[in-house]
Amino acid sequence: MAYTDYEPVIGLEIHVQLLTKTKIFCSCSTEFAGGDNENTCPVCIGLPGALPVLNANAVELGVKTGLALNCKINPLSVFARKNYFYPDLPKGYQISQYEEPVCGKGFIDIYIGETKKRIGITRAHLEEDAGKSSHAGDYTLVNLNRSSVPLLEIVSEPDIRSAEEAAAYARAVHSILLYTEVCDGNLEEGSMRCDCNVSVRKKGAEKFGTKVELKNINSFRFIEKAVIYEIERQIDCLETGEKIIQETRLYDADKNRTYSMRTKEEAHDYRYFPDPDLLQLHVTDAQVAKIKSTLPELPMARAERFQSEYKLPSYDAFVLTQSRTLAEYYEGVVKVCQNPKSASNWVMVELLRELNEAKLEVTESKVEPAHLGGLVQLIDKGTISGKIAKEVFAEMFKTGKTPEAIVKEKGLVQISDEGSLRTAIAEVIKQNPGQVEQYKSGKDKLFGFFVGQAMKVTKGQGNPELINKILKEELSK
Repeated sequence: MAYTDYEPVIGLEIHVQLLTKTKIFCSCSTEFAGGDNENTCPVCIGLPGALPVLNANAVELGVKTGLALNCKINPLSVFARKNYFYPDLPKGYQISQYEEPVCGKGFIDIYIGETKKRIGITRAHLEEDAGKSSHAGDYTLVNLNRSSVPLLEIVSEPDIRSAEEAAAYARAVHSILLYTEVCDGNLEEGSMRCDCNVSVRKKGAEKFGTKVELKNINSFRFIEKAVIYEIERQIDCLETGEKIIQETRLYDADKNRTYSMRTKEEAHDYRYFPDPDLLQLHVTDAQVAKIKSTLPELPMARAERFQSEYKLPSYDAFVLTQSRTLAEYYEGVVKVCQNPKSASNWVMVELLRELNEAKLEVTESKVEPAHLGGLVQLIDKGTISGKIAKEVFAEMFKTGKTPEAIVKEKGLVQISDEGSLRTAIAEVIKQNPGQVEQYKSGKDKLFGFFVGQAMKVTKGQGNPELINKILKEELSK
């Protein structure tokens, strides 16, 4: 199949649940774990006569996100009614923004390998969430706890050209949300939900192909896999003369395929009109400046600083800055040990492996940044070897003790006394005359055997560099 003759065109719509304590138009709790229909009132279940009141905190978090996404903050925006019927939409319309959103055009940069690419953002608009329908046999149960929970919908331009870029863009947005603390980013609970609009066209064509929407994908890996499948499915259709129809499809992760949910022969006419119960939203320059002052150093800027300031490879820099807490942890390690690359290796390899196995966040680690920095220092000073350091780290992760305390308790100080090491190596050579003759006759690979024996005699505490140096001297005699 001539897949290389085609170009995918992809845009993402990311729905972000803002971290407010109450809903966007009423004072009901946004708590996820509430009992069915527990967090509801006349406003969010759409009873006649109940009037919405805008949550100022939702506006602040929406503007903060827009600033982090380099969006133009519009001084005047309008809430509109998006009219459609669905059982979990109690009013028969959703309060949203359309032509006049609070956040206008913006962009974020992503890296694919070493290549930076800019993805445009069409808008980011505030809206309320719908309820949740659960289908049980012949019945559908509706839980309205989520109804009127504040959302910010981030709509990208159709600038994405591969499944890898789509996943990278979603991860970049997720990282920004966590850095700015506007959303907990929990994909499993639906705090961040992603719809992918996918079409394909012949390379060089200007006109877009027929768009298919992939709905509610809840992991970055599944975004990539679903988009790959859909691109190939659409190319297969075009190559066999089948017409692609505008539709909404769902992704089945178990079967790794998409299937039709509903067709959209034409775009919905939602009959938007300004909500008569809500005033126009005014955001002043002073409010924008105040919110902007609360923005942290964002992940892309931090990654680039890590490369320039700490001379880290781009891969290390981007892994370490995906999470604000991980980036801060790393900088805490570097502050103590003053060895950025070693600190990066220990955080990325040893620490993250243990955290992943224990299913813990970096904030839950018993190993404090200063203690890990102290461990790197012990290696750099020659007090312990890298091998011993791994043993010490495992104990640090279990107990939270300092590396110095563990080294003292277990007697793990590295032997760097040359006289002691020469004595140990002389014993090794004496005990293995056959291997010595083989080595001298050209079997250089036996050198590793002698190193291993020397480490065994010194109970793993011999300085590896000194052992190598002395062995070379003694074996060359």
